[in-house]
Amino acid sequence: MHTINRKKDIPSNHFFLFGPRGTGKTTWLKNNFSDAPYLDLLKPDLYLELLASPQNLESLAEAHRNQVIIIDEIQRIPGLLPVIHRCIEKNIARQFIMTGSSARKLRHTETDLLGGRAAPEYMPPFIASELKAEFDEARSLKFGMLPLVYGAGDPAAILRGYTGVYLEQEVKAEAAVRNIDSFARFLTVLSFSQAQVLNLSEISRECQVRRSTVDLYLEIVRDLLIADLLPVFTRRAKRTLSVHPKFYFFDCGVYRHLRPSGPLDQPSEIDGAALETLVYQHLRAWIDNGNPEHELSFWRTRNKVEVDFIVYGGNTFLAIEVKNTRKVRSKDLKGLRAFHAEFPQATLLFLYRGELKTMAEQVHVMPVSRFLLHLDPSQPIKVALQ
Repeated sequence: MHTINRKKDIPSNHFFLFGPRGTGKTTWLKNNFSDAPYLDLLKPDLYLELLASPQNLESLAEAHRNQVIIIDEIQRIPGLLPVIHRCIEKNIARQFIMTGSSARKLRHTETDLLGGRAAPEYMPPFIASELKAEFDEARSLKFGMLPLVYGAGDPAAILRGYTGVYLEQEVKAEAAVRNIDSFARFLTVLSFSQAQVLNLSEISRECQVRRSTVDLYLEIVRDLLIADLLPVFTRRAKRTLSVHPKFYFFDCGVYRHLRPSGPLDQPSEIDGAALETLVYQHLRAWIDNGNPEHELSFWRTRNKVEVDFIVYGGNTFLAIEVKNTRKVRSKDLKGLRAFHAEFPQATLLFLYRGELKTMAEQVHVMPVSRFLLHLDPSQPIKVALQ
């Protein structure tokens, strides 16, 4: 695959670039900062030197005064943050850029990510508007959109190894999990909660571990940036709503690899969660890469009437329902109708696997691929509805 131009603005100030492994952080940085000194903390010699003497970073920065300095995998040595803070105060470097595939160790330091002097940025998997004509909906649903995987000759093999990387390297590096087998079982059980309201007590029973252990494991996968929780939309609520968030692995290919399947599993159930995940990761990327004033949530009443996604902020109030179907049925619009009755200001969107763009009961009906291809972080979300 040729180089894909990522739809991500280049910050002018110091920043962290977070993202799971394989999302293309290093490639993006080398494409945009080709002349910058690049300190790779995965290199054993450099790692051991700076781990033993973090203050040596200041001398390295002085040698490249007024340049952009990139420090890759900063979470490996959180002790560098006070040194970077000092260098920023002294105005040594024009810009510090620090990448990380985990926020856990950084979050637990006293530096609070340099006291706000470096903004957090995020690198998601590919989005359809970056791939353009190369975007393949069926392939994306099966293998996801990780750059590491998308252009691979054997994407299934890459995905198999990908979770192993996290189990063997990232999780062990966190030094928070003693029993990797137990954690691996947790990931498998958690995959059954994809795009579902999360029930941690049930997961605890399935995994046969304490609830406190499940809480720790969930915190780890979130800190490793491979999963997150979607909150309930509660603004000006007139009726009693669900209080529990929904759960998503960050990429539908990673989800499908972790989710076991067999004769008793309904393919439609797995496919439906994968489609919803594909939309979720695009909406998350749209917010993270240019529209941070917007919030992403879902809506669910106590009697289980639900809308998959609510995008709210600025001039946007959009309710989105996603269905793995090729036809629009009136019952599929039930959640959107209920939401509109409570929030008539909202724009309603129904995404499906069909081919026609139309209107039904004040609802914009649109093929998933069409919406995703027009969802550009540099443009208002209403552009994708046209």
